[in-house]
Amino acid sequence: MSDRVTWPTYFMNIAKEVATRSTCDRKHVGAVIVRDKTILSTGYNGSIKGLPHCNDAGHEMVGGHCIRTTHAEANAIVQAAKNGVEIDKAEIYVTASPCYNCFKLIANAGIQAIYYDEFYRDEHILAHADEAGIQLVSLD
Repeated sequence: MSDRVTWPTYFMNIAKEVATRSTCDRKHVGAVIVRDKTILSTGYNGSIKGLPHCNDAGHEMVGGHCIRTTHAEANAIVQAAKNGVEIDKAEIYVTASPCYNCFKLIANAGIQAIYYDEFYRDEHILAHADEAGIQLVSLD
């Protein structure tokens, strides 16, 4: 029997490492977009490029949530777009399940599966994943 971790565990471990770059100390989240066992893009939650980070400037709170940062999933999708990397029919590994807005971005980007470690508050994704043809997989 091999001591090697499974592919989902491997990519989630990488997402956890990506999360260590987060610039919002309220929650560190990392995302890795993968197709055919190849990493296409990564992202973590952080402030707008060139602007001060939450850790330095403080949080912008609305309804109990910090809105200063762009979420990890959105940053991974933006990095792919910025670098001309096609992510259609890919999978995304996220340390916390996506909020509804990120779920919509994931769906519209053509990502077919979301692997997440921790379920994080938004039930909308559970209601719409099947409709959108997206597989939700909890690795928690």
